[in-house]
Amino acid sequence: MSKKKNTLLRNTSILMAATIISRVIGLLYRSPLGETIGNEGLGYYSTASNLYTILLLISSYSIPMAVSKIVSERLALKEYRNAHRVFHGALLYAVIVGGVAALVAFFGGKFLLPYNQQNALLALRVLAPTIFFSAVLGVLRGYFQAHSTMIPTSISQIIEQVFNAAFSIGAAWFFIQQFATNDTEHAKFGAAGGTLGTGAGVLAGLCFMLIVYGVNRKTILRKVAKDTRHREESYREIFQVLFLMVTPVIFTTFIYNCNAYLDNYLFFTILGWHGENQKALNAAYGEFSNYYVTLINVPLAMASASASAMMPEVSSCYATGDLDEANDKILETIRLTMFISIPAAVGLGVLAFPITGVLFPSSSSLSGKLLMMGAVSVVFSALSTITNSVLQSIGQQKKALHNAAISLGMDLAILALILAVFPKTNIYAVVFAGILFSLSMCILNNLSIRKHLNFRNEFKNTYVKPLIAAAIMGVVTWVVYYGLFAITKRPSISMLIAILIAIVVYLIAFVVVTGTTEAEMRRMPMGTKLVKVLRILRIYR
Repeated sequence: MSKKKNTLLRNTSILMAATIISRVIGLLYRSPLGETIGNEGLGYYSTASNLYTILLLISSYSIPMAVSKIVSERLALKEYRNAHRVFHGALLYAVIVGGVAALVAFFGGKFLLPYNQQNALLALRVLAPTIFFSAVLGVLRGYFQAHSTMIPTSISQIIEQVFNAAFSIGAAWFFIQQFATNDTEHAKFGAAGGTLGTGAGVLAGLCFMLIVYGVNRKTILRKVAKDTRHREESYREIFQVLFLMVTPVIFTTFIYNCNAYLDNYLFFTILGWHGENQKALNAAYGEFSNYYVTLINVPLAMASASASAMMPEVSSCYATGDLDEANDKILETIRLTMFISIPAAVGLGVLAFPITGVLFPSSSSLSGKLLMMGAVSVVFSALSTITNSVLQSIGQQKKALHNAAISLGMDLAILALILAVFPKTNIYAVVFAGILFSLSMCILNNLSIRKHLNFRNEFKNTYVKPLIAAAIMGVVTWVVYYGLFAITKRPSISMLIAILIAIVVYLIAFVVVTGTTEAEMRRMPMGTKLVKVLRILRIYR
């Protein structure tokens, strides 16, 4: 294996490990947060978070990806001075757009929230400054990702999640104790306290990244000083490149992610017209967004980690004209993502009820039903995340934007139709529309990549064989969990044992079905440890 491929896999492994830790922390604090603020509070929390996410997408969410791509292209050509000037230009851009978006959230939130969700306004205003800090943090993360080092980003993600968890629960409890006088205010102030944790986490992550930059500043400036052979780009040129790169990426990412906000808007508005009880709708949406979406996002976050690690690598290959190497990296990333996403989808579907019941005691059976129905979206969303990053890596941001717009239009049309004609489908309609959105993105993005890179997705080994191995795992997992639960009546113990057995069964089935060699397994994240387990089981000798 080449050094370049080793770098890609190492960076992917680092980001995936950090992502797993961050998501586990996120899962652990969601339950006590839900207990503290209640399902109605979770509904307001989610509504504010969705609008916050949209403003973040428009202003700065795509900055790490854009900075990573632009800087990595210049580093590949050894243009260290221009790479650093791009960093400075991106910081200025982040300060301006992040500041404007924060002001819009604070002063314009009343007009952006649904008419029947004004109790989420306080939570949104608490979130407003976080948009500014996130913009600056994104530039720093993207800059270090371009240098093919994922360690600073990974550590900052963990720090961010730790502070988020601690402050969310603490601030929610404090706000309720100090300001709430009835059930509605309990939910309102609890949601506001919960969102304060998001800001604390981002600020902590930003402080860490500033320290990292300070430590590396002398080394960076030394390289910049030695770069006298290349023409220095003016800041006007840099801003033009940033604008041309960031703008399509922002719109693509905006469309790609804003379906959550628009689905939320359609859900409450259309069912409100039908006269559905608002508290019941808020509770249902709270379970969907805070339990179902949180669980689905655990494996999806690992796909995002793969995409982040892949992007500077593919951009560098494309900038130097090495298309074969770029295609190899894309296929390697997709295979790695499917190796994790397919069994994750099967596992979430099979253990939907015990997972939601154990992790979120305050949830109802609705969360389990949603998870069982929507688990398949893990595979489609993971693949669409990877392919979206590929298109942006090769300068096809407009094509990614076009694909996302088509998929979003289909998502909204289908959701509006279902809710209008069949209002009793309720929150299930949102899950169904989301599945179709991610499936559409997969298909359209794959067609675009095939056209521009002559890329051929290896279907049998990448999708079919892992699916067979995951299906075997799913059957065994179901039998083990429900067999143990019938004996012990302890869902947590039964689930833990079932998951451990599921991991072992999947590894064995994957190796047997795919014929993966020991050398190939070692290239997976934590591959050396996986090989040790398989040696103990006598699968490898």
